Amino acid sequence: MLKPYLETKVRLDKWLWAARFFKTRNLAKQAIEGGKIHCEGQRVKAAKEISVGAILGIRQDLDEKVVRVTALSDQRRGAPEAAMLYQETAESKILREKRTAERKAGMGSFIASDHKPNKKERRHIHQFQRINLFGDD
Repeated sequence: MLKPYLETKVRLDKWLWAARFFKTRNLAKQAIEGGKIHCEGQRVKAAKEISVGAILGIRQDLDEKVVRVTALSDQRRGAPEAAMLYQETAESKILREKRTAERKAGMGSFIASDHKPNKKERRHIHQFQRINLFGDD
């Protein structure tokens, strides 16, 4: 269980690492500097001290989460304990699930081949690409 901390603020990069959003503090710092993390709607620096109740926008790959900080920790622990450090907003969950469903639906028309194309199939692929790019026949 999380032990109570006397401090009321923790560095943002440390908290993101402790909450298991990123594998290392360096990755958390890079995400913050890259503008993928927002606190209260504003871009922040890695050394920003956050407190309980802060609203964070976290973008990872194709997912975007909006979470409320519910507890502070600067120590990385197990996933169940890390999940107690934040609570994702209901709107964020709904939007994230909707985007995931849209991505999955978009992949429905994609046909993956079970083998590498042979020489004849490659010729057809190149011919098809040439027709689409240049309008050649």
